[in-house]
Amino acid sequence: MKPILILAAALSFVSCATIAPPATSGSVDHVVFIWLKRPGNIADRHAIRAACDDLRVIPGIKSLDSGTALASDRPIVDDSFDVGLTVRFDSVKSLRAYETNPLHVKKKTDVLIPLSKKILVYDIVR
Repeated sequence: MKPILILAAALSFVSCATIAPPATSGSVDHVVFIWLKRPGNIADRHAIRAACDDLRVIPGIKSLDSGTALASDRPIVDDSFDVGLTVRFDSVKSLRAYETNPLHVKKKTDVLIPLSKKILVYDIVR
């Protein structure tokens, strides 16, 4: 009986350790939703996501993830976008530097704008 309790206790600590810590005060989440000129086009989605992945090297980025809309029948959920991107920055200053970073400007100019019909951005400061 005792080994089972020890195992259960150990597993509970493992699951707690996998929870990401909260964002630090002053960090910024940059959330981008993209609608393609050719909705649902797999190659265009891939090109945008690959361009997003290239941005990871820009200083000040804490995390960067991209994906596609999860279909939903809930009226409160907007699943009409093709690609979503979340970037966490360590500060507002880092977000501002990112906006003018040559790599970001190039990916935006060469990939994002030519493929996108609509882009919606939300910036959230902690």
